[in-house]
Amino acid sequence: MRSRWARVRDLVKDMVITIDGPAGTGKSSVSLEVARRLGFGFLDTGAMYRAIGLAAARAGVSLDDVEGLGALAEAVRVDFDWTAPTPLVRLNGEVVAELIRTEAASNAASRVAVAPKVREVMVRLQREVAGERGDLVTEGRDQGTVVFPEAELKVYLDGTAEARAGRRMRQLAQKGVSVDYRELLGQIMERDARDSGRATSPLAAAGDARTIDTTSLTQEEVTSLVVGWAKDAMGQTTRD
Repeated sequence: MRSRWARVRDLVKDMVITIDGPAGTGKSSVSLEVARRLGFGFLDTGAMYRAIGLAAARAGVSLDDVEGLGALAEAVRVDFDWTAPTPLVRLNGEVVAELIRTEAASNAASRVAVAPKVREVMVRLQREVAGERGDLVTEGRDQGTVVFPEAELKVYLDGTAEARAGRRMRQLAQKGVSVDYRELLGQIMERDARDSGRATSPLAAAGDARTIDTTSLTQEEVTSLVVGWAKDAMGQTTRD
């Protein structure tokens, strides 16, 4: 006999789960695992901004040139290879997933995200993905506040800057990349200030988001919390 959970999933269509938060909270890893367990699509919006940062570097567009960045975002094509186990971001048809997983790319993404036109283009693309892919777990910094304000479940991951720097340092070490902890901590704190202080779509928890302090939690503990909330939300949807 099929489980109640399986029957509920047959009834609920096009659910969006947003997972927002600052750098180093484990958003991408948690979001990907939540999507896998629920059978949802996974949208890494941070990768989209990183791709624009890469495009800017290649085109010689300054990260301080707000108008130039906006024009660039309109001109290039950012999408995903959805056939891969983990969707891979593409820039003008080229898979650039590995090229954008550096601290330099992370900082560039935060800087290009300040440009209002860039955000306008990215928000449009993200909503198009949701319309095309159906059930979706989407992670970023403005998913619950701006992109999908009507999402059925909104989650905000947070944590101390020190814990987030340590987590990021361990992730880089696993890839064979050595970084200075104090320098990394400074970059994270600088990015926090830039993301939270920008005029367009600043980093913030949605009023109806569920906040998780990841400082002392494992990825599995955070993932289990979100999956449980998602299942509850789906059950509630069928009752409304």
